[in-house]
Amino acid sequence: MEQKQEERVHVPTQVFVIVWIALLCLTGLTIKAAQMKMGEWSMVANIAIASVKASLVLWFFMHLKYEKRLFKLLIFVPIITVSIIIVLTFFDIWYR
Repeated sequence: MEQKQEERVHVPTQVFVIVWIALLCLTGLTIKAAQMKMGEWSMVANIAIASVKASLVLWFFMHLKYEKRLFKLLIFVPIITVSIIIVLTFFDIWYR
């Protein structure tokens, strides 16, 4: 039996460098947002920035961009579910 070889996608190094620079900029933005006095919105801003950074890592460094649609769905459904639970927990704490 002949085994089907996986398709490998060659990603240019330039893409990884651009994503890395974006991650550094977002880290700087996280630090700046932590220093600002935004009250309870500080937590929301930092979680949003962290979500964007995690998405970039998943999408490019873990090559999720090049996977099949079903695999992408199987990754993002638990992430979205946990995110909703965290947001609902914050709303519960804020409005007590």
